[in-house]
Amino acid sequence: MKFLVPQEITMSQFLHIVRNRLNITSTMSLYLLVNNTTLVSLSKTLAEVYRESHDDDGFLYVTYASQEVFG
Repeated sequence: MKFLVPQEITMSQFLHIVRNRLNITSTMSLYLLVNNTTLVSLSKTLAEVYRESHDDDGFLYVTYASQEVFG
């Protein structure tokens, strides 16, 4: 799935967008991994994450992982 988002949104806002698009319930935690290895700060903007971690092809690859939590 590809997302075209404004560069000024934060990773937290992006996480909210992904959570809504995937219809993830509140009992599931969702993690965003950049380049399949790094959890980035949710306060960083996508522009900052892109500058630090974009691929040679010009895309920023973000993988999501979820885990069911009880509470």
